[in-house]
Amino acid sequence: MTVAGTHFTRDETDNSIRPTPRSEFINGVKAVIPLIVGGIPFDVIFGVSAIEAGLSPAAVQGLSLFVFAGSAQFIGVGMVAAGAATGFIILTTFIVNLRHSLYAATLAPHVRGLSQRWLLPLGFMLTDESFVMAIGRYNQPDDSPYKHYYFLGANLAMYVTWQIFTFVGIVLGSSIPNIENWGLDFALPAAFIAMLVPQLTSRPMLLAAVVAGLVALAAHSLPNQMGLMVAALAGVIAGVIAERIWPPAETEETAS
Repeated sequence: MTVAGTHFTRDETDNSIRPTPRSEFINGVKAVIPLIVGGIPFDVIFGVSAIEAGLSPAAVQGLSLFVFAGSAQFIGVGMVAAGAATGFIILTTFIVNLRHSLYAATLAPHVRGLSQRWLLPLGFMLTDESFVMAIGRYNQPDDSPYKHYYFLGANLAMYVTWQIFTFVGIVLGSSIPNIENWGLDFALPAAFIAMLVPQLTSRPMLLAAVVAGLVALAAHSLPNQMGLMVAALAGVIAGVIAERIWPPAETEETAS
């Protein structure tokens, strides 16, 4: 049986329908597939770009294995190619990834009961895409105790795919020149927008998304991708203000 995109199994003891760890994990993998497909060109282009920047195949694959942060990896590779100092590279990638602190704050109420054995891998593998999937599942009204398995499934699917197609990019980097100029990277934002729009179920969410998008465009020229953080903070502030203007009860009535 499927409810809100989640598969359940029947509990014979009370004849109710309940999710299982396995079903939650599988559903997490399935849910993130559209974003995986959209992100494949992005994954490949990273491998190609890193090879063309002069990094060794082992270094490129190591970045994906141990850093696993697409935008930070692209920026880091570009700065390495430009001969930037190590400290500045670390600082820049740290700033770019500060948006994950916003993700963590949003997820904290849902995962605070998990042990470090869960929190460490979930935190390491967290991406923009798996965050959207995870928070969407956590916000569903059922009381499944296994939603973290859904989160894990989405995370692992993204992680494994990133490794595979980084390797593909490494191979292609030596055989297909200028593949990064083919314009394939449009697929990732297109897929992400398609997954984000259904989550905008209230006025505050919609306003936060619109403000963040407009600020991101306006701040696009800021150095070191700082426009991303400025846009994220602007969206959060807009959402907080909107929730005070439109209380939750009014928002839910409007959304329904």
